[in-house]
Amino acid sequence: MTNEQAKADFAAIMGGVREQMRTIARIQQQRAELTATGNARGKKVRVTVNADNTVIDVKFADDIDELSYSEIAKAIVEATQGACNQIAEKTTDLMAPLETQKARMPKLSDLVEGIEETEIPGVVSASTVRPTPAERRGGPDGSGLPFAGEDGSGRGRSVTDSSW
Repeated sequence: MTNEQAKADFAAIMGGVREQMRTIARIQQQRAELTATGNARGKKVRVTVNADNTVIDVKFADDIDELSYSEIAKAIVEATQGACNQIAEKTTDLMAPLETQKARMPKLSDLVEGIEETEIPGVVSASTVRPTPAERRGGPDGSGLPFAGEDGSGRGRSVTDSSW
């Protein structure tokens, strides 16, 4: 390969890298503006999350009192998971142009003889399984008071109960 050819190849690669950086900056800005809303229990519960899957709004319908505290808690989890799934889909859609650009770029193994491509591990999803009551209590020995409804009493106790 001639020196001029190497310079031209390098210039082309750097042009592609600059294009990718501009695309990444645009995607980051667009992603920061993403929100998604999930609904549950016949739209009695509505949860909105941002691009980082942080809950930014929770709304209850006027007839929310038809649900028990346990049902409301489950509905919040269900609506949040639905919103987070929407964010994942929107993020994948945003990333599509970058993936296209990446596919057009030469691989390192195409440029440097004898170098092998390193496989990047895939994403490992976190569990969405509800923790057990002992795990929710938080203490290393499982000590602590149960949350409302964990004792099977329905809505749980409140500070105005005579048992206090």
